[in-house]
Amino acid sequence: MHRIGFYVSSGFQMLDLAGPAGAFEAVNRQLGISAYRIQVLALEAGDVANSLGMATPAVSLDDIELDTLVVIGGPIDQLPSADTLSGIVAASKRSRRVASVCTGAFTLAAAGLLNGRRATTHWQYAARLQRDYALIHVEADRIFCRDGNVWTSAGITAGIDLALALIEEDHGFAVAKGVAQHLVVYHRRHGGQSQFAASVDLAPRNDRLAAAIGYARDHIAEALTVDRLAEAAGMSLRQFSRVFRAQTGTTPARVVERLRADLARGRIETTDESVEGIAEAVGFGDAENMRRAFIRIYGQPPQSIRRAVRGTG
Repeated sequence: MHRIGFYVSSGFQMLDLAGPAGAFEAVNRQLGISAYRIQVLALEAGDVANSLGMATPAVSLDDIELDTLVVIGGPIDQLPSADTLSGIVAASKRSRRVASVCTGAFTLAAAGLLNGRRATTHWQYAARLQRDYALIHVEADRIFCRDGNVWTSAGITAGIDLALALIEEDHGFAVAKGVAQHLVVYHRRHGGQSQFAASVDLAPRNDRLAAAIGYARDHIAEALTVDRLAEAAGMSLRQFSRVFRAQTGTTPARVVERLRADLARGRIETTDESVEGIAEAVGFGDAENMRRAFIRIYGQPPQSIRRAVRGTG
């Protein structure tokens, strides 16, 4: 049994706790065993008020043995006390994994647990995290980020994605997929997917262009020429190309490339599929085309991303 401890402080966001905790709870139901024991932790035992003003009972962080310590987000305008930070550090040394949800990354950062590591947080606070803690390499547009045994996630619902990744590490893909289905999560986003993913960040206001992007996503392994996308949008080639660039600031080919790279990175990070197989499955055709796209978009090739995620150097 894995003991998951969620550390909360006054004013914490309830969904940051309920989302991932619900995912771990669903594993117990799915497997019919107590695979996870969930506990809410605080510096001292007692009720902790969340951002909605509701009291949540917590047990003391001191001396508790954990498999995974998860620090939940909350207000960041006041630094945690020295006692809080020392308690977090001590608990991290007794834990196999340490994680944060949303602005919980600021607590891990203040405790020195993110120094020299890659980390993420809610996109609204990423620049501040980098400014306040120069020793962290903040990856502002990630859903979640793993660096060794330390995991950090973006805001709010990204905590569910983080929990599903932890569950997959513990119990495999099938169990994590079953939990996602139980939670009615449409798509378990991988860590490398941007918080401003192409499907959202580049979503045009024009319904026809949005339909073309949706068509591309649904037929990602196929040849997606501009003519074919224009046909899916019900527009002439000339009109489609002009309106597309005006609303997205880029070309259809670049959007298709980003969609493919986003899907490929998820499989690179979460599966053992070969790079060649992934490249073919998402429409790049071959590994070299995918490698060039990864370097252009992410600044590193697929193999480097896979090694970094697995902590293999």
